[in-house]
Amino acid sequence: MASSHTVLMRLVASAYSIAQKAGAIVRRVIAEGDLGIVEKTSATDLQTKADRLVQMSICSSLARKFPKLTIIGEEDLPPEDVDQELIEDGQWEEILKQPCPSQYSSIKEEDLVVWVDPLDGTKEYTEGLLDNVTVLIGIAYEGKAIAGVINQPYYNYQAGPDAVLGRTIWGVLGLGAFGFQLKEVPAGKHIITTTRSHNNKLVSDCVTAMNPDDVLRVGGAGNKILQLIEGKASAYVFASPGCKKWDTCAPEVILHAVGGKLTDIHGNALQYNKEVKHMNSAGVLATLRNYDYYASRVPESVKNALVP
Repeated sequence: MASSHTVLMRLVASAYSIAQKAGAIVRRVIAEGDLGIVEKTSATDLQTKADRLVQMSICSSLARKFPKLTIIGEEDLPPEDVDQELIEDGQWEEILKQPCPSQYSSIKEEDLVVWVDPLDGTKEYTEGLLDNVTVLIGIAYEGKAIAGVINQPYYNYQAGPDAVLGRTIWGVLGLGAFGFQLKEVPAGKHIITTTRSHNNKLVSDCVTAMNPDDVLRVGGAGNKILQLIEGKASAYVFASPGCKKWDTCAPEVILHAVGGKLTDIHGNALQYNKEVKHMNSAGVLATLRNYDYYASRVPESVKNALVP
């Protein structure tokens, strides 16, 4: 019986199924060939038909099942009747078999805030860099990111026609993170992942100060955290405002659940309560291991320029 499970684990199990449906919508929009691109604030700040449909799907599906949740999504959409086709009311039974960490067992629905990025890496989506794209559903309690789901709709898309497209990763603090193989960058290698489309002098100065062996420039905050947990990069460095709470909430959980660390550029934890400003105005610094090595190399000039 669903009622015997805690609110948090039911929410995560539902978010998993909802994220899988979201991934299918993302693929369908590409397959149909009309992305419906709209510029929001600039040529690098885009919205597509997939952003709109996925946000409607996620927010409506969650709100129907968990009416007391606070749900904050990236896209400003006019209220409209949502097509029944977009509603997902399933839940991933494997998650319900897992124990809820005791510190979260009595959480009520109204105590939770869900941060939704329906399509992280929209610019890359429009340019065909499909493995950069993720769907992010992050769950916060008392201002802290505690559970998250990441769907990567085009995982495996270059692996040939027989490959299964897409995957869903999930995690809860105190329980772990699942759906991927944890891997570390070889010891002594310093590989930085940073922004592909929002570069500036601050970002460059901070990356250079890390004395990297290699720099990867890719789209999507979710994608960059996946690079950290799968051994492709050792640090995600973004010394600039621009990244928002819905970009970092779910990925932060996955990283923290496997012993990594994500903060702003000053080393402050990010806050996710519903009243918080949406912008991560003091940037992002994240690592799977050796956080202090990278944090100690952030130039003072960069810190002074980025006010939390």
